[in-house]
Order: sequence, then structure tokens, then C-alpha cells
Amino acid sequence: MSLNQPSSELALLADIAEEAGAAIMDVRRTGYRVEYKDDASPLTRADTASHEVILRGLARHFPGVPVLSEEGADIPAEERRRWRRLFIVDPLDGTKEFVKELGEFCVCIALAQDGFPVLGAVHVPVWGKTYVGGLADEHLGIGPGAWLREGGGAWARIQVRQPDEAAGLTVLASRSHPSPGTEAWLLGKNVRERISAGSALKFCLVAEGKADVYPRFNFTREWDTAAGQAVLEGAGGSVLALMPDGQPGTRLPVNKPDLLNPNFIASALPY
Repeated sequence: MSLNQPSSELALLADIAEEAGAAIMDVRRTGYRVEYKDDASPLTRADTASHEVILRGLARHFPGVPVLSEEGADIPAEERRRWRRLFIVDPLDGTKEFVKELGEFCVCIALAQDGFPVLGAVHVPVWGKTYVGGLADEHLGIGPGAWLREGGGAWARIQVRQPDEAAGLTVLASRSHPSPGTEAWLLGKNVRERISAGSALKFCLVAEGKADVYPRFNFTREWDTAAGQAVLEGAGGSVLALMPDGQPGTRLPVNKPDLLNPNFIASALPY
């Protein structure tokens, strides 16, 4: 495998994500009705159309690997505990942005092994951008790296930039979920610019060197973060769970008994 090209597994995840993105855009063009789940989060026909495309693609190219998806998350923890490898999927990450007719929604597909993301693909349908990446994986025989392609064109290698706190940090914040915890964490830090963005796109902006840090102090689940985490890690960054005292702890895990994430810091700094 050339360092200028993602592995065949990453390329397959990208193709599946882009096919799912096309299904989302078809629904966007033809119209949809918004329903609400028990947790009051929105659900549309675009979510289910993307979900079906992804399940078909994964079953075809990666038979036998189980799938944990936002649209099929009711799998007992005892069963999931036996899964050394699994896909973690968000068919439409950023449904609130989708409903508001904003372009910052994504298709997210991650492959996890032994409790951590290994590979990830994040496709942004409105922008025509697809990000892929991951750390080295002995099982797949691949090395680390992250890539971006636009409009179905050639892959370009991406990597994080070196944060310069003296010059000031570029900080990403959630567009739909502002948090007092984020504001408290930023106190005393030299912030040059703040960017509001939706969905897993925030991980990708750090991965391609357009921002330095994404602190998250409110509700996310594993499918919101796993693919973006893999891309950012492949680009040389890190995603660290925060300890109760607010200090960075260990690498953010997945396939936990409770799928709710702790607070975390995604940044351009390496592990």
C-alpha cells in the first residue's frame, strides 16, 4: 500500500459512506417528515435510508463482523462484550443540522477492535468530502494515516498541525450543543479563534489542520465519535477521556457496557 493512498479496507468504507450519503441527499431533494425518538432526538427517512445502505455494504464486503448503529443500538451489553471486532455506525450524524438545512451532517462508519476504533470514514454529503483514517492495525496489516478526497477525486494525505498556544488556539465547539463545561475549560487559555460546527466534522477539521482542539463536555454516544476519532488518530492527533477532576486521562474507548461517552478532549496533540 502506498502512503499516498488509504488501504483497501478504508477505501471500501469510504465508498459505502458515500453511497449512504447519496441516499441521504435523495431524501433531502424529495422531502421528508421529522419524527422524534424517546430521547427527543429527531429521526427522518434519511436516517433509515442511509442505515440500510450501510448494512448492505458492510454485509457484502465484511461478512460476519457485527454492527452497532444508532438506528439499531438495542443490543445487550453482554452480547456486545463478546465482540472483539465490530462496526460502529452513525448513518446520519447531525440530524439536527440536516433538519435545519445546514450542510454539516455526516455519515460515520468505524471499525473497532479490542475496545478502540481502528479505522474510520466520515463523509460530508453536502460538501462532497470524505475523510478516512486510522492507527496501525496488525490484523489488517496496515499502518497509520489519514486522507481526504473531494468530489470523488484523488486521495490527499492529511495531518494535524502543531498547536501554538503562544499564537493562540483555534477551538471547535458544537453548534447544536453549547456547554458551560467548555467555557470553564477554556478559561485561562489563549484562544485566537472559535469555530462552531456540527457533527463529527469537528474531528475532521482538527485532522486536516484547520483547528487545534475540540473539547466536549456534554452528551455524546460512541457512534457520534468512533469514526471521527479514528480519522483524527490516523492524522496524528488524539482523543482523551477526561477524568472527574477535568484532567486528560486515557484514550477514549468504545464498545463499553454503557455507550455514553465521558467528557473528552480531541486535539492535534499526539498520544
